[in-house]
Amino acid sequence: MTEVTTQEQEQTSEVPQNAPAATTQPTGIQISDLQTILTIIDLASSRGAFRAQELTQVGAIADKLNAFLSEIAAQGKAEAEKKKEGSAEAPAEAPAEATTDQQG
Repeated sequence: MTEVTTQEQEQTSEVPQNAPAATTQPTGIQISDLQTILTIIDLASSRGAFRAQELTQVGAIADKLNAFLSEIAAQGKAEAEKKKEGSAEAPAEAPAEATTDQQG
C-alpha cells in the first residue's frame, strides 16, 4: 500500500509541472455553479444534514437562490426570443437592400 501512495504522489506532483494551464480553474462563479449549490442544499436537507434550528436559514437561502436562478432563466429565454425575432426579420431586409443596391 505504501507503493501505491508513493506512485499516486509522484503522479500528482508531475501534473502541475507538465500542464499548468490545464489545471487552472476559473475564479468566478458561473450560473451552473449556483445550480449545483442548490442541488447540494436539496440533497443535504433530504439526507438530514441540517439540524431543525438551521432549516429556516437553509431554506431561506435555497429560496433566494432558486428565485435568482428562475429570473436568470426567464431573462435568457426572453433574449433568445428577441434573437429569433431579429434573425427572422434580418433575411427579409437583406434582399430588399441588395435589390436597392443593384438599381442604384
